[in-house]
Amino acid sequence: MRHNKKFNHLSRKANHRAAMLSNMACSLIMHKRISTTLAKAKALRMYVEPILTRAKEDNMNNRRLAFSMLKQKEVVTELFQNVGEKIANRNGGYTRILRTGFRLGDAAEMCIIELVDYNENMLKEVKKAAKKSTRRAGKKAVKEAVEEATVEAAPTAEAPAEEAKAE
Repeated sequence: MRHNKKFNHLSRKANHRAAMLSNMACSLIMHKRISTTLAKAKALRMYVEPILTRAKEDNMNNRRLAFSMLKQKEVVTELFQNVGEKIANRNGGYTRILRTGFRLGDAAEMCIIELVDYNENMLKEVKKAAKKSTRRAGKKAVKEAVEEATVEAAPTAEAPAEEAKAE
């Protein structure tokens, strides 16, 4: 019985699975985005997120643990110098999985897994969405917003009059 055994074996022996996940994690860290099947992406997310959490604090122990999982010196350097600094204030959820459809040969569900902080297009959309609030505001919030708008508009109307008096 496989009670409480949650990870996907991906139809591979343990050594093959560990090597594949390590290689995919290295590719993800170096290229910031890779295309793979959905099952592999979900397994990779479980594998790489603890490594990314360790990268937030740069010390010798975290570097050694990351190197034991990734096995590539250049990748560990990239992880701690660039990626770790960029994700330092994020509490989790460092990767995003975007489904792209089905592969022609065997109809496997394909996706793109990427590091969240490295997709500038989506970051721009998030900033725009943050400016526009879709939440329904109460009466007090509406009154405060109207008052702020009138206070901001009032000095711009008085400014030309003050300039005319100065001349």
